[in-house]
Amino acid sequence: MTSTTECHQRYMSRALELAAQGRFSTAPNPMVGCVLVNNDTIIGEGWHQRAGEAHAEVHALRQAGTKAKGATAYVTLEPCSHFGRTPPCADALIEAGIARVVIALKDPNPLVSGDGIERLKTHGIEVIVGVLEQQARALNCGFVARMQRKRPWLRVKMAASLDGRTALANGESQWITSPEARRDVHRWRAQSGAVLSSAQTVLADQATLTARHPDAQLQPVRVIIDSQGLLTGNEPLFKELSPIVLVHGPDTVSPQTWPDHVSVLEVPRAANGFLDLVQLLHELAARDINSVWTECGSGLAGGLLEAELVDELVVYLAPKLLGHTGHGLLQLPAFTHMSQVPELNFSDVRQVADDLRIIAVPRRVRGDLTS
Repeated sequence: MTSTTECHQRYMSRALELAAQGRFSTAPNPMVGCVLVNNDTIIGEGWHQRAGEAHAEVHALRQAGTKAKGATAYVTLEPCSHFGRTPPCADALIEAGIARVVIALKDPNPLVSGDGIERLKTHGIEVIVGVLEQQARALNCGFVARMQRKRPWLRVKMAASLDGRTALANGESQWITSPEARRDVHRWRAQSGAVLSSAQTVLADQATLTARHPDAQLQPVRVIIDSQGLLTGNEPLFKELSPIVLVHGPDTVSPQTWPDHVSVLEVPRAANGFLDLVQLLHELAARDINSVWTECGSGLAGGLLEAELVDELVVYLAPKLLGHTGHGLLQLPAFTHMSQVPELNFSDVRQVADDLRIIAVPRRVRGDLTS
């Protein structure tokens, strides 16, 4: 490894740290960080703090002032080249006299990808692309997924005993995991664009599905699959005024007039008779939702996995044993051969108080973190 490469990686690592500070506030925009360096000294730093406000490059340039002329900019995502709610960042870098721009990840939006890079090059700025690209892609996996495959990054959360049971035979399940694990769940909710569940789960748990975490700045949209029209509007879910999307089928009977914070999304049924989950996720992407956190029963969880829509399983394992009569994690087909069994890779295993949190990625998940 050359000293130049080490230098690029060091400053890009700092830019990624800055970008991550926006994980609770930038949606639906990506998280972006920027570091300006001149004569091996950081002269300006910035990160995108909220959608509609100044981008990372602008914050860093304001801090650097006239020192930015001739500097190198380290940016975790290709500078934008189009007018949105803010002017193009590529133009701001050009006007400041930046000499070189080091980029971790090209813009994954195929409509604009590469345009910012070309604009910088046209104005004589040296551009280096791909420094810590995988880390940048992982940080914004939801935004990348929405841009490239037109559906959000989907995580399915489950809590189980050590013997893989989610509830006793009589349905009692509160609480399998520790208060610390439940706080961790609220942190995940706070980082997600939507929380997906089913009417059955909402009714069984009297759930509100809000993000009750001190870092929460934006409440996730609560997306509830209710193809049978079970919800009445009197449940605790509706008393919280953050947005709710009720997902109905074309044949769902629901004469209810819903409050202003509730909308209804009709989704067709798939060949198996259940609502088309692929279409649902495309609809959520069209609503600018980057990532979905799913808390549901074994039926919906199994359906999402079988449809190859799950990007990560987040499983909290408690040091308890519920016995063979307890409810299982997932409803999956009756496999007859080991070659049919879904395989996963553990991407993270850590202890949360007395529990273990395991993040497992289905091996068929392709492209989003590796290309």
